[in-house]
Amino acid sequence: MSATARLAKAAGKPAPRESPLSEFVWVATDKRGKTLKGEMAAKSASAVKAELRKQGMNPGTVKPKPKSLFGSAGKTVGPADITFFSRQMATMMASGVPMVQSLEILSQGQKNPKFAQLLRRLRDDVAGGSAFSEALKAHPMQFNELYRNLVKAGEGAGVLDTVLDTLASYLERIEALKGKIKKALFYPAGVLAVGLIVSVILLMYVIPQFKTTFESFGADLPAFTQLYVNLSDFMIGNWWWMLIGAGGAGFAFVLAYRRSTNVQRTVDRLMLKLPVIGQILHMSAISRFARTLALTFKAGVPLVEALDTVAGATGSVIYDEATARVRDDVAVGYALNLAMKQVNLFPPMVVQMVGIGEESGALDSMLFKVAEYHEQEVNNAVDSLTSLMEPFIIVVLGVLVGGMVIAMYLPIFRLGAAI
Repeated sequence: MSATARLAKAAGKPAPRESPLSEFVWVATDKRGKTLKGEMAAKSASAVKAELRKQGMNPGTVKPKPKSLFGSAGKTVGPADITFFSRQMATMMASGVPMVQSLEILSQGQKNPKFAQLLRRLRDDVAGGSAFSEALKAHPMQFNELYRNLVKAGEGAGVLDTVLDTLASYLERIEALKGKIKKALFYPAGVLAVGLIVSVILLMYVIPQFKTTFESFGADLPAFTQLYVNLSDFMIGNWWWMLIGAGGAGFAFVLAYRRSTNVQRTVDRLMLKLPVIGQILHMSAISRFARTLALTFKAGVPLVEALDTVAGATGSVIYDEATARVRDDVAVGYALNLAMKQVNLFPPMVVQMVGIGEESGALDSMLFKVAEYHEQEVNNAVDSLTSLMEPFIIVVLGVLVGGMVIAMYLPIFRLGAAI
């Protein structure tokens, strides 16, 4: 809060609205006459010049930072940015660098302008007297509830640097796990996409040429070949409507998936039932459940509140809803392992290990072991997926592409009789 705002509050008057900060680019010379350039967030160009003079520089040109022709598209703040930020903040705070100065240093070294602007806002909020966890609340898309709760717990215990370092390790593991899952899902999807593209090219450009050749000989086409010729004629005559229909159906599905929990639940349930891939998704959800709960519980967050945070971090709607039911049961006095057993979703081994952790008073350590075990299982399953998918790839490509190749060459055996 600025001095003007504090005076207005003390006098019982509404605080005046402060003008938002803008980005300026500046050129100045130092005491040695060396020309320096940089960027600064300030209320006006005059404020930039005043700040440069405070730093011992002679300001020259100061003007608003030009906006990109395409805006900030493609420069969002991603998980990698948050992970790097957490690790660097932990390192600097452990070294005794004040938080405001740490945020300033990180903002100046950012190549992502959107993230640099976010860090400057955090710096300004913290410099104005806000706690770091409170400043993070203004950016819920970048710093989720789990992140904010752990930072708040770290502030209360005076171990914020340790918490940030733990968060960085957690985010690195979660992103690595996500990468494994994407690899498992995109591999078969990519094969199908390539097969469909090749099939469309053959139907629209190659088969019509064969059709013209065969018609010139006046020979009747085999039924198998005629099937593909008819399909080719249909696609050539209706490709525009098929493209619109496919695009519309895809857009409608994405829109429904984002807005409807029922659609998300149905898709998630179907994905979990897929052979091999479904098992990978199960193990991934259990790993994220265990690691997130272990991390929050170890940071001193009460178990019910920790489960409330976990019920949105498993990456699966089915497991999120199961976690919410576990939280409700624990809130009324159930043991965690008994509540997990009631949802019929967690393997007996996981339930037993959680029970042992509760009895021994080492629940967080046991949950970390559960997470590590299932992460390793995911890695092994994904690594073996390639060899398991090879027969499937051969069958798909054989049906999609090989079928059309056979259909095109079948009439060649009748050309001799037609001639």
